[in-house]
Amino acid sequence: MKWILKLLLTAVAVFVLQKILPGITVASYTDAIWAALIIGLLNSFVRPLLIFLTLPATLITMGLFLFVINALMIMMAGNFLDGFTVASFWWALLFSILLSILQPILHSVLGEEKQQS
Repeated sequence: MKWILKLLLTAVAVFVLQKILPGITVASYTDAIWAALIIGLLNSFVRPLLIFLTLPATLITMGLFLFVINALMIMMAGNFLDGFTVASFWWALLFSILLSILQPILHSVLGEEKQQS
């Protein structure tokens, strides 16, 4: 159940960010839900592979290359879904940074408690 709530909160974040960033367009709230689902799936399956393949670049840039990987995930999601459009790499980069800031704030609404070891 929490997975569905996180998906919906991420969709809210996608929808809010498209109102702020002119380079990102989402046709409807349904497309925002699909975009959140596709971004989540890409982050679960493709992102770890890209991180592994680009490990030298990530180490040389002290982790900053992870921002590029995040932007690529956003651009891939834009390619998979017609109702979610990303104008350029730079908009995808800014979108991914703002999304990574906004998601924990929205997910804190769920009231998840961290388990102490």
